[in-house]
Amino acid sequence: MRRPLKQQHSHKRTDKHDIDLFDSLPDDLVVFILSKLSSSASSPSQFINILSTCKRLNRLALHRMVLSKAGPKVFAIKATNWSEYVHRFLKQCVNSGNLDASYTLGMIRFYCLKNRASGLSLMAKAAMKSHAPALYSLAVIQFNGSGGTKRDKDLRAGVALCARASLLGHIDALRELGHCLQDGYGVKQNVSEGRRLLVQANARELAFVIRSVTSESPSRAMTWQGDYSVFPLLSDYGYSMAVPEVQPANWFMREWFESGPGRVELGEGLRLCAHIGCGRPETRAHEFRRCSVCGKVNYCSRGCQALDWKLRHKMECSPEELVAEDNDGGADDGNEAVPQNDAV
Repeated sequence: MRRPLKQQHSHKRTDKHDIDLFDSLPDDLVVFILSKLSSSASSPSQFINILSTCKRLNRLALHRMVLSKAGPKVFAIKATNWSEYVHRFLKQCVNSGNLDASYTLGMIRFYCLKNRASGLSLMAKAAMKSHAPALYSLAVIQFNGSGGTKRDKDLRAGVALCARASLLGHIDALRELGHCLQDGYGVKQNVSEGRRLLVQANARELAFVIRSVTSESPSRAMTWQGDYSVFPLLSDYGYSMAVPEVQPANWFMREWFESGPGRVELGEGLRLCAHIGCGRPETRAHEFRRCSVCGKVNYCSRGCQALDWKLRHKMECSPEELVAEDNDGGADDGNEAVPQNDAV
């Protein structure tokens, strides 16, 4: 009797097209690609999406080289999303040598978490590597004696830090230096040189906004919370353009103190810098300079006052009787910001 033929089972053949080519890539090449992606990421979510793709990408995306190359927009964290995990991630980036992470975490620790020593150390670490925003932030701290008393102010140190940051192209530092020279604040007065630096700062500012308008991704627009009309920079000259992009640390601080845990501290008599793009709070009562005309707004620096004057305050500033200070000592000596001249 003839045996029945065995039924042959069809087995899937491994075709070359079915091979996962990603698994065949060496780790060094993947790390290099991830470094490019982290440096050009436009938001934290873009980098987080890489971490959640697969285990291998999660491991390689936390490589020291990838974290050291991460751009400042990766650290544009919302204050409402602050957590211990975010804190650990920033510390990991700092340990990898990322200057933007060192600056951002330093600002958060100094102003928001009130860890003054650690925050100063992180900002100084970035400043020593010629990180311009860190240099300027340290200058503002020196001008105000932030974290200490009035006696801790060091105007000469603030001017020196501004000068170094301005040489690195920091527009706010250049503007601050110009006002210091014009007013003789922390340096020998030189009105002509101060006005020259202010004109130079405006020229750089104009070049920045022109580039932002012609680029594919314009700068993030500023909005003011409340019933305020925000007037763009260079409005004195008939332009209507977006203002320069704000550092992630400044956005974080403003959100932290306006709608986050820091709003309780502001209710205790401390005030935010009135410039919308700053976000710095007072570390002691009456630390910031106030407008000498209306007395309603306060500024951490002359640079912030000049920007806010162009943005909105010149449209709402009006002479009024200044509210008498309380019996705690009043405003710091000399802490009255003079009104700005539209010409500069």
